[in-house]
Amino acid sequence: MNGAPVRLTPLTARLLLRLVAAEGEAVTARRLYQDVWQHTVELPRQELRSRNEVQKRILELRRAFDLAGPGCGARIVRTGQLPTARGAQSTYRLDLSAQELDSAEFTHLVSEALRAAPASAVRLLTDALRLWQGPPLAEAHEEDFALTAVRRLTRLRETALRELVAGHTVLGRYDLALPVAEQAARERPEDAEAAAALVRLNARLRERHGAELLRHRLRGLRVDVVVVRGDLFDQDDANLVVGFSDTFDTSANDVVISRESVQGQLVDRLYEGRHRLLDDKLRRGLRDVTPLATESPRAKPRGRRTRYPIGTTVAVPVGRRRVFALAYSRLGNDLRARSGPADLRLSLEHLWPSVARHGMFKPVAMPLIGAGLARVVELDHTQLLLLIVETFTRSLRQDSAVSPELRIVLRDDELRRTELTAVEAFLGAADERGPASPPLGAR
Repeated sequence: MNGAPVRLTPLTARLLLRLVAAEGEAVTARRLYQDVWQHTVELPRQELRSRNEVQKRILELRRAFDLAGPGCGARIVRTGQLPTARGAQSTYRLDLSAQELDSAEFTHLVSEALRAAPASAVRLLTDALRLWQGPPLAEAHEEDFALTAVRRLTRLRETALRELVAGHTVLGRYDLALPVAEQAARERPEDAEAAAALVRLNARLRERHGAELLRHRLRGLRVDVVVVRGDLFDQDDANLVVGFSDTFDTSANDVVISRESVQGQLVDRLYEGRHRLLDDKLRRGLRDVTPLATESPRAKPRGRRTRYPIGTTVAVPVGRRRVFALAYSRLGNDLRARSGPADLRLSLEHLWPSVARHGMFKPVAMPLIGAGLARVVELDHTQLLLLIVETFTRSLRQDSAVSPELRIVLRDDELRRTELTAVEAFLGAADERGPASPPLGAR
């Protein structure tokens, strides 16, 4: 009562269940005695005996309700008269509002939800299902007097689950619809409609992922690590990371820079082949960076001759986003780019602070840096991917607002040589123990 348990004698508790099962309808004293006491032998003066027994339990029940306040017992347990051929019979019924009786409130909330707009319906159904603590009238669910109420409430709950799945689906919250659909299918394995709804929902979830292969939300942070199959330059909502050599060459003439490289595609896709436009933006970004050295024309007759430190990062504006040009390899005078695990790690450790500073808290998309012409042969594709993820998660220790999403874009040929389950395991370990150790060979 008022949140505190009240102990009733077994017969009084059973009588209360009988009145609840009547769902507000009046029940005669004779019927209450038959259903609650279940006596099969008629004794002398049985009518009077049964009436007195019922009245005794009604009095106990009213006293229990009076604990909620004076007069509550008489207000809640109502007495009436029913004229019959044998004279008037006393009747009893519960007069409880929906807020005072869980089964009535459950019925009211579901009924309101069936007429409501989707967002309101989801709220009402969630509130209704929160009231469900197990089978209705559990202590008497097999009794004849309870069967009708139990069936009605059970079916109403099935309707509530089905409509909650539909509501979440209409609102595009498939992630919230899924556990409800799974629960409905698990509880009713013979229900073909529930099974079909779960199949449809799983199909929609797969469609939503599209080219997405892995998504992991880092525990305690609103940051996702995502791996997708596709084209880096199709990631229109994200800033991009593009690897460069230490000279920041841009001329994609298949001599200094390959047209098939990410740098070559950057010039073609975002600058319409005008590499001098990209050169100008890189020069402006490099004005405050102290060069390491400048090669002579004799030593390096082709390409740019000024060398910058490994890890130099230039945030190049492209419309409303940024391209982060990252120097992670050294371009030899023989025009071959070379890098290694230490250079790659150093470059990534310099990249993330620049993304945090200039990235406007947009998603950041990048290729599998080190897998191409830079020839980081010491690491396989999985180790390269792990190194990217590990340095990103570690950077979040210093600044949790680097980016809301790290998106690594793999080509089909790269995907075939990458073990994504190892990446998922690494992220799980990062959740459990904080950023894990770097991948083998990448220290």
